[in-house]
Amino acid sequence: MRFVNKVALITAAANGIGRATAQIMVREGATVVAIDNHQGRLDEAVRALGQAGGKGPGKVEGQLADALDKAQVDAVVTEMARKHRQIDILVNAVGGSTVIDKPVSTTEELSLADWQKLIAFNLDGTFLFTHAVIPVMKRRRSGKIVNLASIAGRGLSANSSSAYAAAKGGIIAFTRKLAHELGPEGINVNAIAPSVTLTERIRPHWEKRSQAAQAEEIERTPLRRVAEAVDQANVICFLASADADFVTGLTIDVTGGV
Repeated sequence: MRFVNKVALITAAANGIGRATAQIMVREGATVVAIDNHQGRLDEAVRALGQAGGKGPGKVEGQLADALDKAQVDAVVTEMARKHRQIDILVNAVGGSTVIDKPVSTTEELSLADWQKLIAFNLDGTFLFTHAVIPVMKRRRSGKIVNLASIAGRGLSANSSSAYAAAKGGIIAFTRKLAHELGPEGINVNAIAPSVTLTERIRPHWEKRSQAAQAEEIERTPLRRVAEAVDQANVICFLASADADFVTGLTIDVTGGV
């Protein structure tokens, strides 16, 4: 029960990696504040996560908010800090490449609007929630922040655009810089860099690939499979737990060995 008496804010918690992370943390005793921008999706997730917690000490509550809207982000963090008197963990799970019509666009094919959309979607929400929780964590001189980068940010993805790579590279750099800023305050900042992960959003794109393309992706992965959301969530939960108290500024590639 690694998260008893811990309050965790998780963005994009209604599905995908965010939801898988929330499920583990609730099961292990956390009070999870699940944040999403879609009320119906959020309500369903909160019901399911509450059931996953069983009769243990873990709890879940939903908060509707757009992670790219500063006023909404500030309002959620202020209210949660007032209500719970602490925020111990922040998982910034908002991001992805599928917010543009052709996620695998070459640089020549990208429009400025697509570039700006991918940069904003992957960086702004992470910055805004982090910016809002820092004062709360500093008051207690403790906290864990975990960001979601991507192997695209390492230049290792053949199935993403340069805009997505630049955004996720930015997450890696932001994580490292923030760890230096906040380490003296007792706050750990780390990230994971997933490879292809079969979340609800990514699975349809995966299934559109030819069998040969799927086989090629699996063949180049030493563990010979693609990731599920829980594979990423397990590493996030390690970084958010006391097991990683002396780990900061690190981005862990969760790629099956790619």
